[in-house]
Amino acid sequence: MTDQRKITLDESELPTHWYNIVPDLPTPPPAPLHPATHEPVGPDDLAPLFPIELIMQEVSQEQYVEIPEPVRDVYRGYRPSPLYRALGLEKRLGTPARIYYKYEGVSPAGSHKTNTSVPQAYYNSLHGITRLTTETGAGQWGTALAYACALFDMSCEVWQVGVSFDTKPQRRTLIEVFGGTVHRSPSRMTQSGRAFPDDHPGSLGIAISEAVELAAQDEGAKYALGSVLNHVLLHQTVIGQEALTQLAKAGESAVDHVIGCAGGGSNFAGLAFPFLREKLQGRLSPTITAVEPTSCPTLTRGEYRYDFGDSAGLTPLMKMYTLGHDFVPSPIHAGGLRYHGMAPLVSHVFHEGLIEAAALHQNECFEAAVEFARVEGIVPAPESAHALAQARRVALAAKESGTEEVIVVGLSGHGLLELGAYEKYLAGQLGDDPLSDADLADALAHLPAV
Repeated sequence: MTDQRKITLDESELPTHWYNIVPDLPTPPPAPLHPATHEPVGPDDLAPLFPIELIMQEVSQEQYVEIPEPVRDVYRGYRPSPLYRALGLEKRLGTPARIYYKYEGVSPAGSHKTNTSVPQAYYNSLHGITRLTTETGAGQWGTALAYACALFDMSCEVWQVGVSFDTKPQRRTLIEVFGGTVHRSPSRMTQSGRAFPDDHPGSLGIAISEAVELAAQDEGAKYALGSVLNHVLLHQTVIGQEALTQLAKAGESAVDHVIGCAGGGSNFAGLAFPFLREKLQGRLSPTITAVEPTSCPTLTRGEYRYDFGDSAGLTPLMKMYTLGHDFVPSPIHAGGLRYHGMAPLVSHVFHEGLIEAAALHQNECFEAAVEFARVEGIVPAPESAHALAQARRVALAAKESGTEEVIVVGLSGHGLLELGAYEKYLAGQLGDDPLSDADLADALAHLPAV
């Protein structure tokens, strides 16, 4: 191996295809169901919301899907993204482990979200769509989609979770700089939003309902989702594919741990699924861990059930780990991790025992993030801080055992627009607010009977 700090790839080494894990899985994932008939959803059911290319990717059985050249051309502006050896963090922790982090904060949106916003906007543009609607939590997805829509001459309308809208005005401004329009969710513009009071903190489930409702009413509009669905996870696999190539360049022939934060699941899957492919094919044997907040512990405390992806029940029923579609999580600062469900594909591989999950308090995550910033020079997004905190635990365990383990972490974005959260942490004003058993039981009580 090498002590090189930054491992880069040439533009010519950018992946030409996205990786689809479905055909490699030992058991097929359960199909999404129509909410009225409980029959498997077909292409016609999804046509009002998505272009045919994304629908076909959603159900694809092909192991690799070619990345269109116009999408690769945009990718080349910021990809391949760098893989860093965290030499400063290793020294600070005094660990024999070698820690690598794949940094997605170099994208125009400052996060991994651009990897899917660009192909989604591109495919919609092929069909003359002029408007995309969507939801956003912390604002990273809304920013990414606004940027992609600007590239393909479409308007972008974003429903932002109320508590994030109120506390993250800079992210809202960035969406507007890229040409997007932002509404606080729940809003008065939709039937879904009017079901809640004006001062409601909102949730990703509510914001999804609003964006879906408006898209379905406009023939020139489609809906774009930033996580959860198969095609979104597919687009993110450029992350893990690049990381595997970079680790080989660094001289690493084995990987012991792959760690990513998980809210809806796209960032985690983008890093983890190519490594899981290697594990399934016997070439690597890493422990792969999805990390979530204790206030929204979907994998670690949710139930594996069919549930709606949104609060109003406008989406198909998906088999996933869920806390209940009307669950409203506490307003933690990792807004991108405040989703009631988990991507069906991530849920499936967790249920099959192919990956692990951990839930951490936000104060531990911010502690790890501040430590990381001071030795590595990057302020992580609060979401990414969860992966860093878990990596810190693993690295300290390696120190205790004296083992030279290789740890790969997904640093999904930077936190330069989240300094308000860091200000509160440094002032000792952040609470952990874990989900109580009573609130969990109440949320799960409203799951649909399937």
